[in-house]
Amino acid sequence: MEKDVELLKYPIGRFALPSDVHVEEIHTAIKRISAFPARLLETVRPLRSDQLDTPYRPGGWTIRQV
Repeated sequence: MEKDVELLKYPIGRFALPSDVHVEEIHTAIKRISAFPARLLETVRPLRSDQLDTPYRPGGWTIRQV
């Protein structure tokens, strides 16, 4: 049961801080972050209102809340 909750809370795993970060990785991250709002809007635009109000896990936030 505890493992199931862990998977629901962290579906892609917990964050692990890398020991080294290179300048190229920072530039790549900046580009990805700056493109994110447009990609997010493109993804959610076709969803219905009820889909936007559906939590991704029991007790979790909805897409609209995020």
